[in-house]
Amino acid sequence: MFVKSRESPKVKMGCCDGHVCDVRLWNIIVLGVSFMLIFTAFQTCSMVEKTVLDSAKNERNSTFNGDGYTSLGIIYIGFSVSNWIAPSFVSFAGPKISMIVGALMYFLFILSFLHPMEWALYLGSVLVGFGAAILWTAQGTTLTINSDTETISRNSGIFWALLQCSLLFGNLYSYFVFKGKNTVTPHERTVLFIGLTVAVGLGIICLLFLRKKRTTDAENLINITSSATHSTDGGSSPLQALKRSFQLLKTKEILCLSITFAYTGLALTFFSGVYGTCISNSEVFGSDRKGLLGLAGIAIGVGEIFGGSVFGLFGKRTNTYGRDPIIMLGYLVHLVAFYLTFMNLPSDSPITSSNLPTYMESKKQIALFCGFLLGLGDSCFNTQIYSLLGFMFPEDSSPAFALFKFVQSLMAAVAFYYSLVLHLEWQLLILVVMGTGATLSFSAIEWSSTKTFREGYQSIL
Repeated sequence: MFVKSRESPKVKMGCCDGHVCDVRLWNIIVLGVSFMLIFTAFQTCSMVEKTVLDSAKNERNSTFNGDGYTSLGIIYIGFSVSNWIAPSFVSFAGPKISMIVGALMYFLFILSFLHPMEWALYLGSVLVGFGAAILWTAQGTTLTINSDTETISRNSGIFWALLQCSLLFGNLYSYFVFKGKNTVTPHERTVLFIGLTVAVGLGIICLLFLRKKRTTDAENLINITSSATHSTDGGSSPLQALKRSFQLLKTKEILCLSITFAYTGLALTFFSGVYGTCISNSEVFGSDRKGLLGLAGIAIGVGEIFGGSVFGLFGKRTNTYGRDPIIMLGYLVHLVAFYLTFMNLPSDSPITSSNLPTYMESKKQIALFCGFLLGLGDSCFNTQIYSLLGFMFPEDSSPAFALFKFVQSLMAAVAFYYSLVLHLEWQLLILVVMGTGATLSFSAIEWSSTKTFREGYQSIL
């Protein structure tokens, strides 16, 4: 089902300081910086969307009646459904053009907040759902194209660390600008969203600097041989890319990994939405709880960046010892975070403002430490999923990454709805059970893929 990703000779290009650098590494860095800018804007928008739209409703002579939660729900649903057509779009337009088109959807969505209109809000939400699908599918393809078996783990870590810097910038803005505020004036909204629109625009410009990997005659011969030997994708037409998505979905590898994909979606909803709500609803933290929400988001970002940076620096060692130890580390880190959260925050805090007693004295420091652990554990899972998919499906990267995002976004939407009614302990129990299954399923596929790769490599020798 998967083939060896052949390592090609490094392609050099001159840099302005007289040194040379790898074109593929250049592309990974450009990709990470671009996504950092785009998602600094989008994540900041998501954090303040409810407050901004509620404020717009209360403006004098306002006819606006849009809702932030409805908008986010549409984005999740659109993202999930659009992942089925994303491989076809990427196959037709190419990964670079696809990412630019996807980023433009984010640009239009954020631009609509300058003058909120209900039809523009919901149309923009649909466009972002579609744009997110093709953006992330094309990102996975670009990551695979610019990596080989030795660099895929390193490149996944570098990209993830750069991307998660967006959590720092967005939450810092939220903490300093919106601390203690329940409304946003039209002037504040205009200044904010002009800045966010500019950030997305800069991210789009960065994508223009992605370079094509030049190949030597020896590489061309390898590619021709590989194509003749491994026809796993059955062609590159949009229709064939769609068919390939359905074919991959039926494989035991993707079916087994779907448990891991699903867990990342549940965890995403918890640390990006539920956990912050729990903190802001915990009355024991007093008047600082709204500001603590922003600090917890920063702590999550620090954990994500730390994990991505470490796995990027030690990517070769990851290849030597396998990806499963990092997945197991992420699982254990999340278990500690879940246990401390259960002990530190009120049971009904995901649903309503609460002063119920907790199993230990609630402390802000523990709340921030749990945020760091949630981010670190998430980086463990996501970087290794990127690495494994790039390793296993180098010729089917678009449908493979699209299926990953489909399952992830679908389960994130499911978690969004059950988080509205389930108390904290039940949500944490679901995460523990799914995390256990995710760790076991990933490890099984990792062991199987490594064994098959070694047998195939030995047969070549």
